[in-house]
Amino acid sequence: MTHTLHKIGIASQIGVYSDAVEIAPNQRWLYTAGTPGLAPDGTLAEDIVEQSKQAWRNVISLLDRAGMTVRDIVKVTTTLTDEKYIRDYAQVRANVLQGYEPAFMLQIMPALVRPEFLVEIEIVAAKAT
Repeated sequence: MTHTLHKIGIASQIGVYSDAVEIAPNQRWLYTAGTPGLAPDGTLAEDIVEQSKQAWRNVISLLDRAGMTVRDIVKVTTTLTDEKYIRDYAQVRANVLQGYEPAFMLQIMPALVRPEFLVEIEIVAAKAT
């Protein structure tokens, strides 16, 4: 692993993620834009579970193009349009990350760039050069 997860006990009281991530020297960095649950063909599911799954597929595709995996993610920022989606989104995220715990930020906004978007995921990843 090219980075170290730091835990001081705050994050573990709230969810499954690390309080901080330290990056080793000489890393390649990948920053994604906010990625909604919109499929590459333009289709969009109506429910939060399917939009979350598609958003993560989009993120994984971007990681793959950069020669990275979810284990290279150091920070995840997720925006949901309603707090009632937290549990369903968290389950999808847990299935994708399989116990891996990057730093994590969740925010609730009343709307995203398109009103039918329910979730948007932004990540930062780092990998040794």
